[in-house]
Amino acid sequence: MIRRELTISNRLGLHARATAKLVQLLSTFRCQATLEARGREVNAKSIMGVMLLAAGPGSQVILQVDGEDAEAAAEAVAALFECRFDEDS
Repeated sequence: MIRRELTISNRLGLHARATAKLVQLLSTFRCQATLEARGREVNAKSIMGVMLLAAGPGSQVILQVDGEDAEAAAEAVAALFECRFDEDS
């Protein structure tokens, strides 16, 4: 199992478009994935689950991935967070 602490740095946080990008990205991997924020843990491959976190800009979230391609999934998600969900353009 891989655990990564990530900071939401895009301007609007995990809003619908950013959440859709995250879920779409994770759906390409076979591993299980969860996100945790403020004590609530949700399936990171579920749009509704991630939206329920209501994680705004500056929020800390913990990504947990487990499975055969967990490392690749964690790297891909970290890159998505680092590029601010491609919303700076």
